[in-house]
Amino acid sequence: MTDDDRGPDARSTEIASGAGVPPWFAASLNFCSRCGGPLNFGFVDGENRERLACSNCGFVAYVNPRLVVSTIPVTDDGRVVLLRRGIEPGKGWWAQPGGFLEVDETVTEAAIRETFEETGLVVKPGEIIGLYTRLEAAVVVLAFEAQVLSGEFRTNPEALEIEAFAPEDIPWPKIAFSTTMWALRDWVSRRRPDLSYVMST
Repeated sequence: MTDDDRGPDARSTEIASGAGVPPWFAASLNFCSRCGGPLNFGFVDGENRERLACSNCGFVAYVNPRLVVSTIPVTDDGRVVLLRRGIEPGKGWWAQPGGFLEVDETVTEAAIRETFEETGLVVKPGEIIGLYTRLEAAVVVLAFEAQVLSGEFRTNPEALEIEAFAPEDIPWPKIAFSTTMWALRDWVSRRRPDLSYVMST
C-alpha cells in the first residue's frame, strides 16, 4: 500500500499500517471482560487477522483506537492559543488543548470541555480542520478551529504555560505531537496561506 492509499491522516504517523495491536496496548488486556478467562492473541475463525480472544468462552476482545477531541482556539486578533504540557507524553512541549471523548458527550461538547479544563477559555468550535492518526498511541485526533468567546488563561497541572501565538510565531521546533504539527499546518495553510515557508519547516 502506498502513502497515497493511506489518506491524508497518515501524515501524522510514521508507523506502518496493518501491524495489529501495539504490544504496549495488548499487554494491558489480559483477561476476558465477559468471563474473566485469559485472553490469547492469534487467529480466530471468521476473522481475517489475529485477534485477542478468550480461551474459555471464545469472546473476541476487539481493540479500537480512542478518539481525542482537540481545538485550535483562535483569538479575535487571529492568534492561536497553545499550552505547554505539564504531563507526559510531551511534557514541556507545546500542543493544542484536547483530550479523550467521554462516552456520554458529543465531540463538540468534548472540545468545549477539554479546552476550558486545560486553558480556562470558553470556545465555540467551528470548522473541522482535520482528522489525524497516531498509530503509535492508538488514537485518532479530531481538531476543530474554535473561536475564543471568554475566559482567562488559567495554568494547571496539565498546562504549565498558556500563550497566544501569531501564526508566524508558532514555536514549530517545540511542538509536542505530530498530530499537533499537522493540525497547525493545515490551519495555517487555510487561514494564512501567505506563510508558505511554514509548510517546509
